[in-house]
Amino acid sequence: MKKLNKYLLSLMVASLAFTACDEEDEILAKQEAENPIPPAFVGDPGALDFTNYVALGNSITAGLMDGALYTEGQVYSFPNLLAAQLMANGVNGGEFNQPDANSANGYSGPGADGTPGTADDLGRFELSLSQQRPVPTAGEVPTAYTGDKAALNNFGVPGMRVVDVNTPALVSNPYYARFATNPGVSTVLGDALATSPSFFTYWLGNNDILGYAVGGGVNPASITSQGDFQQALTESLGGLVQSGAQGAVMTLPLFVTLPYFNAVPYNAIALDAATVTQLNAAFNGYNEALAGLVQLTNSGLVPGLNVTQADADQRSVVHVAGSNPILMNDDDLTNYSRPGGEFDILMGLGFITPQQRQALEPYGQTRFATSNDRPVLTSATVLGTPFMGNANAVIGVSWPAADQWILSAAEAQIVVGTRATYNAIIATVVAGINQQAGGEVITLVDVQPSFADIAGLDPATASFLVDPNSGNPFLQAMAVNAAAAADGELGIEVDGVNLAPDFSPNGIYSTDGIHPNPRGHAIIANVIIDALNTQKSSIIPSVDVLFLRGIIATQ
Repeated sequence: MKKLNKYLLSLMVASLAFTACDEEDEILAKQEAENPIPPAFVGDPGALDFTNYVALGNSITAGLMDGALYTEGQVYSFPNLLAAQLMANGVNGGEFNQPDANSANGYSGPGADGTPGTADDLGRFELSLSQQRPVPTAGEVPTAYTGDKAALNNFGVPGMRVVDVNTPALVSNPYYARFATNPGVSTVLGDALATSPSFFTYWLGNNDILGYAVGGGVNPASITSQGDFQQALTESLGGLVQSGAQGAVMTLPLFVTLPYFNAVPYNAIALDAATVTQLNAAFNGYNEALAGLVQLTNSGLVPGLNVTQADADQRSVVHVAGSNPILMNDDDLTNYSRPGGEFDILMGLGFITPQQRQALEPYGQTRFATSNDRPVLTSATVLGTPFMGNANAVIGVSWPAADQWILSAAEAQIVVGTRATYNAIIATVVAGINQQAGGEVITLVDVQPSFADIAGLDPATASFLVDPNSGNPFLQAMAVNAAAAADGELGIEVDGVNLAPDFSPNGIYSTDGIHPNPRGHAIIANVIIDALNTQKSSIIPSVDVLFLRGIIATQ
């Protein structure tokens, strides 16, 4: 009987064990059904071959951010992020090598001694939370790339224009000289072609107009002509396609929406009542001179003199307590201080003394900035400071800010129009190459809708900035897409997080106000990925934008 009980007990234990296992299996099966394990990602290159991807472009392609080319910035460059996604299972992308700057901070310029290569050199900028502005780190000048130059994939060169990509003269640019295969003989295009690329990204053309814009519109000669732009673009893209590679070409973004042209407000001058009283008294003689010129014009006593009341109103200087527009120099205004000009006429007729005429000299093209003018980011370093140490000549207040510190409304229109023309050329050249090839060997990636969305533009503004002249069919189509993406709300939402169009801790731009930070680069990479997935039947995973950092902030 005792043996039987032991036997029954063992059966019960076994039964309970089997029952427990069955229940556990059922629970696991239910959990798996309700929360299935995602299958391993299997991508597809589609109609493309990513085994040897090369990137041609300027500073954004190179990974320059925070005003300097440094190693971490290169790691987060959109080509490097894109290349990592191309290596996903099934997409079959190859290795992607970059000319490592081998520098933690890079180089943004010489220090106080003005000499590059010395101990006070400046590196990348960080956002100082206490000072509420970007501040430089210690830096070092770029050194030669010591890796295998023949194995490079990223041919981004800061400062490179479309017209530079196929000229040996670019060796004067230290960022190309450091990895050129044969300095003074080789070209960026030739070096890239020597790697036998299967796929390329091409983002050039920004610097053909951006240098003019960043410099406050001072040097129109720096703008690449339409003919030179089209010829250089056709030659370089033609060479890449003739090598057997397919690629993606990006349009040029909406430059005037960059933080560099929007971070400093046009009315950045804050004044108290006492200071206003002093300033208005000081400018009383100037305003009276303008009124006198209007009276002389209306009298007809001076043939050829034509100063209207509207002219005088535009130039008059009257400050108020609180926020005031920046006092600026506008080179597009008639210079009343020129020899024999309006101020000389007043002196010649005895309305003002030679001493008063001399005092008017700096104000021949002076006016207040308007909301259509765009102070550049670097103007923040000079506004409110004495001109040449003169405490009575405060830049932007009592002394006009020089042209280099403000992109005027007229100069901004040149930027908008030229950029649109370049985009029309890019679209036309790409379409022509595809037609000649009998298929889409180049995918045109229009980045403008994303930039319009990020900048918070309304549809009408987005449409105008993309196609200001309403004539080119390519631009008209782009304008429609940009207007559709423009929602009028600042920033872009990524996985429930709103990322701002600035270099704040939650922004997508780096502290230089022009180049994206890592999150911004991820957004660009995803725009390209979306285009390839849509137009070339590829299956490429997106970059996790929020996984990457934004700006680097310090106390």
